[in-house]
Amino acid sequence: MPRPAPASRLPGLLLLLWPLLLLPSAAPDPVARPGFRRLGTRGPGGSPGRRPSPAAPDGTPASGTSEPGRARGAGVCKSRPLDLVFIIDSSRSVRPLEFTKVKTFVSRIIDTLDIGPADTRVAVVNYASTVKIEFQLQAYTDKQSLKQAVGRITPLSTGTMSGLAIQTAMDEAFTVEAGAREPSSNIPKVAIIVTDGRPQDQVNEVVARAQASGIELYAVGVDRADMESLKMMASEPLEEHVFYVETYGVIEKLSSRFQETFCALDPCVLGTHQCQHVCISDGEGKHHCECSQGYTLNADKKTCSAQDKCALGTHGCQHICVNDRTGSHHCECYEGYTLNADKKTCSVRDKCALGSHGCQHICVSDGAASYHCDCYPGYTLNEDKKTCSAIEEARRLVSTEDACGCEATLAFQDKVSSYLQRLNTKLDDILEKLKVNEYGQIHR
Repeated sequence: MPRPAPASRLPGLLLLLWPLLLLPSAAPDPVARPGFRRLGTRGPGGSPGRRPSPAAPDGTPASGTSEPGRARGAGVCKSRPLDLVFIIDSSRSVRPLEFTKVKTFVSRIIDTLDIGPADTRVAVVNYASTVKIEFQLQAYTDKQSLKQAVGRITPLSTGTMSGLAIQTAMDEAFTVEAGAREPSSNIPKVAIIVTDGRPQDQVNEVVARAQASGIELYAVGVDRADMESLKMMASEPLEEHVFYVETYGVIEKLSSRFQETFCALDPCVLGTHQCQHVCISDGEGKHHCECSQGYTLNADKKTCSAQDKCALGTHGCQHICVNDRTGSHHCECYEGYTLNADKKTCSVRDKCALGSHGCQHICVSDGAASYHCDCYPGYTLNEDKKTCSAIEEARRLVSTEDACGCEATLAFQDKVSSYLQRLNTKLDDILEKLKVNEYGQIHR
């Protein structure tokens, strides 16, 4: 039978169980409405980089996790420089132990920030029915001094003048004289309002003026906090600027949420950038994608396509441009040309190979720039030095020409012979007549 735990161990067990005893029992959620976020929930559709980190046994946020959206360790997550003002409700409804929890919550957030003149500066505005600036942005430049100053803050009195507190922060805390950076520095101005009640003054107009002046407002509600008022005091989008916890006992855990909110996550380091080729960090958690040489960024700003340098007409190739798979290109030459040493221009290699030589049968190259024509066996080159005729056909033509010449000669000879015969006949007639005449004279 197991022995009961020694009495000396009971205090330790009570310390372990005490946080559980502080948690409220399961009950219908009276504030499960859109427009604000409870600890441990995610906004509509999920917001990467906004999910709470798991807490270590000592309550500090765990770091170095690889799950997307969780807080990362040093070297990956560095807090952005901020002008940060806490506006904390210390009215009588906030009990002393609960107010201590609020100060612990503020100190936990300070622990997650890079504090310094060039980094984040912190001020605290304490309010109830009156408003008190506990310390200005320029007062402390290191975490230890800041946390000690937070620890010295005491509650004020009754009343919840939230509008007056925001107005005071805007007029007296977020000023250059009080330590805020000039607008030209582009350092964000952030206010975190922590309250457990309903404002007893008007907040609409003052919140509008604060936001118009460039102040980003976060509203943290506890227990009896009025949700509509929280949403009224917070910046858009509400799902990222309104938080709610049911008791002050768990408000400290919200520090991890703000760590992620103020953390400049580097997607290029985390590997969550989705760039196909190159991820370029722009600072403060922003990035853009670029492509390797020879590629161009697509319309989705993430993927890359090989550039068609040949289509761009900037390739410089004299004859032919050929795209390569690597996004580059090379030049080639027409048939009969060779690529020069510049890999762009071309020189004639063989005029016969160009196909414009005009030889009917054979083109014979005589060098880089000359050629002559030749004929197949059984053919002879004609006088045009390009076309060819068969040797037998040439002989036939010659024979035909000779035959034609002989026939003409014979016809001429026949004509001459016939003419001579007629001439001889006429001469004979003339001689006969002369003889008759001569005989007649003799016999007279």
